[in-house]
Amino acid sequence: MAPNAHNISATTITPTTAFNTTTTAAPDFITQLLNKIPLPRWAIYAIAAAIGLVFLICFFCICIKCCCKGKKKKNKDEKIKLDGMKGSTTAALVQPGMEDLDYGSNNKPKGKLQYSLEYDFQKQELIAGVKQAAELLAMDLGGTSDPYVKVYMLPNKSKTWETKVYRKTLNPVFNESFTFQTPQAELNESTIVMQVYDFNRFSKHEIIGELRIPLKTVDWNHVIEEWMELSAASKSEHENLGEICFSLRYVPTASKLTVVVLEAKNLKKMDVGGLSDPYIKIQLILDKKKWKKKKTSVKKKTLNPYFNESFTFEVPFKQIQKVQMVISAWDHDKVSKNDAIGKIFLGCSASGNQLRHWSDMLSNPRRPIAQWHTLQSVEEVDSALGMSYKFKIPLINKTF
Repeated sequence: MAPNAHNISATTITPTTAFNTTTTAAPDFITQLLNKIPLPRWAIYAIAAAIGLVFLICFFCICIKCCCKGKKKKNKDEKIKLDGMKGSTTAALVQPGMEDLDYGSNNKPKGKLQYSLEYDFQKQELIAGVKQAAELLAMDLGGTSDPYVKVYMLPNKSKTWETKVYRKTLNPVFNESFTFQTPQAELNESTIVMQVYDFNRFSKHEIIGELRIPLKTVDWNHVIEEWMELSAASKSEHENLGEICFSLRYVPTASKLTVVVLEAKNLKKMDVGGLSDPYIKIQLILDKKKWKKKKTSVKKKTLNPYFNESFTFEVPFKQIQKVQMVISAWDHDKVSKNDAIGKIFLGCSASGNQLRHWSDMLSNPRRPIAQWHTLQSVEEVDSALGMSYKFKIPLINKTF
């Protein structure tokens, strides 16, 4: 038994010694570090690759930003030089010198307006003509404007006239005239104002420039017709009453006129706390008599109310060109009488943007037409509503 036991132990010692010689080699530092991480090798390699990719992306981003910054600075320097050259050539056409180039946009040339003035002593009427404009300041991104002209008299601003809007032009030809009832004794105390605006359907109209002509300086022995450079608009004259946005829709077959009062903004402050409690009133006037009316809910303590309220009136097709619609903003007061903030009126006897909105509605039956309007003073609108029905808007021949 002893010999057999010796042989077995001998045979078992030999492979043990061989196994130890092949696996006891000391691994390097990286292998030891990897062995200590409790993750599979493929996961460790994937994490390392992701980290390397992030560092690589950051490096490229830094390089690109540095290159673009240098390029942008170079282009900016070139643009300033080009603008300076352009300014020197165009400014010379208007006035000598380069002083205006250092000032803001208010000192840029606004363009010029050709106008005419004539006074009829027998009828006590002033006829103001808006002929044409040229080289107007571009107000739109495309390098053009949608100009129209407002005409009114001071200090008694009882009526404001507006020309048609001309799309995408800096050289519109208007050829429109407007009549003001003005006693001769008031001429020396009056000023005629012509303001050129850029029309925007869904935002506030921007003023391009204006003319202010004191009538005491005019020689009424003949008709005045001349060009004049537009100047920056006066900021202190007009009281800002706010703006209102609403849509109009008329369906002839159903005799339905739908008004959706959407919102108002920048309303005049009516309360002591510097806010208002506004609501909107809609009135239909037929033959100078109040016909129908509706109003929105009251919005508490805000100058920028959002309504989105719809109102429908039944207006037969034969009356749609005779009716006038008055939209007014009011400040609600629980204790005292409600105060009117401002008004506008639309209809065939309106003018300017109000007439344009109304005619767009009639020309597009069943389609809601939305537009912003600037509120006017109550006195101005009430005075304009006193005039009689003047003309009809020709409807487009459509199958209703």
